[in-house]
Amino acid sequence: MSALFTSTRRALLSIGLATSALFILAACGTKESAPESTFVLLDGSKTSTSQLKGKVTLVNFWATSCVSCVKEMPALVDTHNKFKDRGYETVAVAMSYDEPRFVVNFAQTRQLPFKVAIDNTGEIAQSWGDVKLTPTTYLLDRQGMIVKRFVGEPDMTALHQLIEQLLTQG
Repeated sequence: MSALFTSTRRALLSIGLATSALFILAACGTKESAPESTFVLLDGSKTSTSQLKGKVTLVNFWATSCVSCVKEMPALVDTHNKFKDRGYETVAVAMSYDEPRFVVNFAQTRQLPFKVAIDNTGEIAQSWGDVKLTPTTYLLDRQGMIVKRFVGEPDMTALHQLIEQLLTQG
């Protein structure tokens, strides 16, 4: 009788923990709206998060001094080129401590095909959750909601699957 009671108690405890875990995961999965930001691009033009609505958008915070950022950049270029004709956009935001001339040189020598901005004041990184670690990448759906945040290099296969899913949702 005691063994049956103990195993029943364990089962109920497991169910309770599983339910709590599901509740916590569901709370983490809630989408939040991307902060309204104006990005000043290398060519002097501007774009904002509100102007990007209607497109699936990747916002990547990076720096030329960040080894992981430099390493992941060719994959971001490939991702951009793969999806750009289907309503996908990339905005690479260089951190405030990055020398503007280094950012311009990097973008030109690597012929980056997407929007590159410099966060001169640090306000953009601050508004996106006080980004300090690079690379930090956000994937937005067409409504401008943050779907996923990556700190460090994203798993590109998983990222492509998520982009594909968001693009087919219309």
